[in-house]
Amino acid sequence: MSNVDGEIDGFWAVVPAGGSGTRLWPLSRAGSPKFLYDFTGSGRSLLQGTVDRLEPLCTSRVMVVTGGRHAEAAREQLPNLPDDGLVVEPSPRDSMPAIGLAAAILERRDPDAVLGSFAADHHITDDESFRECVREAVEVARTGRLVTLGIEPTHAATGFGYIHMGEPLEVDGAPHACGVQSFVEKPDGVTAQQYLASGEYRWNAGMFVVKATVLLDLLATYQPVMATHLRAIAENPIRLGELWPRLTKIAIDPAVAEPAAVDDRVAVIPGRFGWDDVGDYASLASVLGDSPDVPGVKILGERDLVVMQDATGFVAPQSGRTIVALGLEDIVVVDTHDAVMVTTRERAQDVKQIVERLKLAGREDLT
Repeated sequence: MSNVDGEIDGFWAVVPAGGSGTRLWPLSRAGSPKFLYDFTGSGRSLLQGTVDRLEPLCTSRVMVVTGGRHAEAAREQLPNLPDDGLVVEPSPRDSMPAIGLAAAILERRDPDAVLGSFAADHHITDDESFRECVREAVEVARTGRLVTLGIEPTHAATGFGYIHMGEPLEVDGAPHACGVQSFVEKPDGVTAQQYLASGEYRWNAGMFVVKATVLLDLLATYQPVMATHLRAIAENPIRLGELWPRLTKIAIDPAVAEPAAVDDRVAVIPGRFGWDDVGDYASLASVLGDSPDVPGVKILGERDLVVMQDATGFVAPQSGRTIVALGLEDIVVVDTHDAVMVTTRERAQDVKQIVERLKLAGREDLT
């Protein structure tokens, strides 16, 4: 049950807050990842914005799962988070162990609990439309399916996975619900254009809504050792340090969602809201408004530190130095206290390769 405009009974928001956002280096690093930053100019970090968006649906039933390096910062940014609302994972194991651990804990608290997992570092516009989609997803999840929110494609993107929608489902309270035929990996340009033209595909944003017990039971089918270990940790938290390293490092999609779709256990609610994973500087630039006095220029930081003449692109002055660009189109300049990164928006996806080179060179101080 849920109130039309209020919280949803028995619904828990799970927010996995991991990853180092290497495509946003040198702003985002392993010790200070992108979810801790205000990358949209809203005055709130991506993590805070995620929780703000979800709280009307669940008030204090929020659980953030993050690593030990980020636990203190997450607690500082979310002072109203309940004491047991912060789950600290001993080491990164990708999204399935993180979400699965939250599910195992919730299963013991309330066997009927429905959880919604939403990454801490995404940007969403039209919060109310997002919440309406979550409400529909919860109604479908109560029928025993794993439910995902599918984002309507705005262009033939090759950087996202896709969801192939199936036939409409007849579920009370969820008029837009459809089955899922399959999850598809990132396509090439021609295939992405075909997906877009067909109208049968949605972007996979990694948002899942499911009963905690159903998720653990699915995991017991497809990853039985992990399910056993996670339930053992939830029963006896002292075993976390012992069992966590034994868990397979795997994302929720290949672990559960993809095989469950083959078994007709997955549904999708088509998203009717704007979404961006803020995955690289081209993406970040798209969620920032143009500088009012310099058309074609996006600035993250103090505008007085940026001088652009016959130049366009994205500039992040973070060191206090003045940045000047002359006669350059679609550039990306990021200036921090210990590193300057210059590229083009076209090559923004490749920034993570620089991080790998720095690691190989032993420059962990920069990564």
